[in-house]
Amino acid sequence: MSEPAVRVDTTSQVPPYEQIRAQLAALILSGRLTEGERLPTVRQLAADLGLAPGTVARAYRELEAAELIRTRRGAGTRVAALPSDPKGHDPVQLATLARDFTSAARALGVGTEAILAAVHEALAPEARQRATSSGGSSTA
Repeated sequence: MSEPAVRVDTTSQVPPYEQIRAQLAALILSGRLTEGERLPTVRQLAADLGLAPGTVARAYRELEAAELIRTRRGAGTRVAALPSDPKGHDPVQLATLARDFTSAARALGVGTEAILAAVHEALAPEARQRATSSGGSSTA
């Protein structure tokens, strides 16, 4: 992680550890941080963000619990391998992804309506593709 990809808005209602967790989870799940990539140490990231090390440690613990990162003494904290064979729709994982996205968006100062608009816009190409592949008619 060569450049600071995580930002914390100390004026946000979202706790700093949650902002860090959500942003790192989004970077990992989107593939912008890849398997094996080393993350900054807790102390380094805390210093970079001007936060207490315990705040960053909590975010890292939650990412480890979600199996998105792994920490080994002497090897540091690295991005874990993502499951290569997703097992279909997992409502808990979907809820986590939605929480991650909304937390990261709120950390940027985005309101509910803008978040919903962004989701609809992100889904629009997929809906258009389904409509054209099914002969142009849509029942949704």
